[in-house]
Amino acid sequence: MAISEPQPQQAGDGPWEGYAPESERPPLGARLALSSGFAAAFATFLIGHRRSGRQLPERIGARDLALLSAASFKLSRMIAKEKVSAPIRAPFTEYQGDADAPGEVEECPRGTGLQAAIGELLTCPYCLGMWVVSALMAGLVTIPRETRLVASVLSALSLSDFLQAAHRALVNRETPST
Repeated sequence: MAISEPQPQQAGDGPWEGYAPESERPPLGARLALSSGFAAAFATFLIGHRRSGRQLPERIGARDLALLSAASFKLSRMIAKEKVSAPIRAPFTEYQGDADAPGEVEECPRGTGLQAAIGELLTCPYCLGMWVVSALMAGLVTIPRETRLVASVLSALSLSDFLQAAHRALVNRETPST
């Protein structure tokens, strides 16, 4: 296996020029902008919360952590996959067809730069997870009752989805012939 020699950068090459061939290079600058925006927004929340004179909780209780985990799972999937959220994703994605799960679609990011990076974020429930759980946590420390209500609705809906999937699997299960 030959190790390729690093190519010298030419004047005007960006910092990500050698990361991948240009035709395969993801929108790294736009991803950095989104990540920086997220970090700035979260830092602004923390600074604003401190300046309000209110204290952050020393820890998040196990019940709240479980509640917000289930809620963030559901909300991330709703944003990234559900048919009803397609209008939010449409400016950044291209429809590929219905997904295997009922009520969900497959889409891929479209465009370049920031449009593509937002499309990547909006079609990936794992990627959205950090954004969603951070918003829920911010809600928990500022408006806990309201956040627990919203999180409870999302968590119950998540459990309902699992039960629907289990029921569908049970009904569709082939029984051995005798």
